[in-house]
Amino acid sequence: MTSMLARTLLAGALALTVACSRGRPETSINPDAPITLTVDNQAFADMTIYVLESSRKVRLGLANGNSTTKFVLPKYLARTLTTLRFLADPIGGNRSPVSEEITVSPGDEITLRIPPA
Repeated sequence: MTSMLARTLLAGALALTVACSRGRPETSINPDAPITLTVDNQAFADMTIYVLESSRKVRLGLANGNSTTKFVLPKYLARTLTTLRFLADPIGGNRSPVSEEITVSPGDEITLRIPPA
């Protein structure tokens, strides 16, 4: 049976929705399962997306404006429960909103929603 856990976090103009699509106990985490990030960029500007973990800043790629882009997080970022934040840096802009911290584990599916400016 599939269960959904949804939580909305706001940070400035950036909204982050976390959804886990698996109903599994924490003891059965497969460290090789990918963590996927879907960026729903509703803003006009293209955004460079980064994941922030501890003092590390890892570039995931470009999320074009008014489109949806999918990324797979590098496995070294989360082999167990890990706390992450996401940064959306607009191309040619001056605001770089950062999400609040979220806890993720291998196999999670995350949706990052960037509202129109």
